[in-house]
Amino acid sequence: MSETTINIDIHKIMKLLPHRYPMLMVDRVIGLEPHKNIKVIKNVTINEPYFTGHYPQRPVMPGVLIVEALAQAAALLTFSDEPVHDENTLYYFVGIEKVRFKRPVEPGDQLVLDVDFISGKLGFFKFKGVATVDGKMAAEAEFVCMVKKNGE
Repeated sequence: MSETTINIDIHKIMKLLPHRYPMLMVDRVIGLEPHKNIKVIKNVTINEPYFTGHYPQRPVMPGVLIVEALAQAAALLTFSDEPVHDENTLYYFVGIEKVRFKRPVEPGDQLVLDVDFISGKLGFFKFKGVATVDGKMAAEAEFVCMVKKNGE
């Protein structure tokens, strides 16, 4: 099965993820191969609240938020078979490795987040993500996330 070009908009994303402004870091799913790969876009605008302090003279998206955007894309991949987010399900980072930042991401950029599923076992999932702008790598990382029911 190959990647399917699809268009999951912000309304569907908000049904799958618990994140809300200012922490929702993904805008649209443009490609999905369930349990294998997802391609998501994040439109970076000057209205993002972190730009007032990072940095006023030359706004740059913080690298940790690029990695957060990759993790949210991974969550959408994990939850792609679910019609809505189960409010009792939480999705946590548990490990981040091999992180590299290659170029700054600035207002007006469209960040393309490409995340591959590597492995999963007992509620832990490993991914490799690459963030690009105009086809050029901005960041890459491998990370592990955990799905947990609230109260467990």
